[in-house]
Amino acid sequence: MNALAVLLILSAAVLLVIAAWGVIKLPDALARQHAATKAGTLALALLCVGAMLVMPEWEWVRRLLLIVVFLLVTLPVASHLLARAAVRESVAHQRSIDAAPVLSTREPPSL
Repeated sequence: MNALAVLLILSAAVLLVIAAWGVIKLPDALARQHAATKAGTLALALLCVGAMLVMPEWEWVRRLLLIVVFLLVTLPVASHLLARAAVRESVAHQRSIDAAPVLSTREPPSL
């Protein structure tokens, strides 16, 4: 097996582990999504390029190249749309909290 292919596949595996760790450890949904999308996209692209170097048939190389193109087109767009929906949901949630009626009838302390 080609040494460069092994290096690419191993680096893809390391990046996928880092992405999984980020999804588990990061504090909020947007940070977790960022870790999964950015590192995941790069890792899967590296894995496909490493597999391309190993495959002797052009048919497999063409399929793997299509997979990489599909990943690079769809994953960032999907991540952007999910982040946008999360931000809009948090803004709408904050507006509903601000518009909620005050339940306390006590007078505020006078100074």
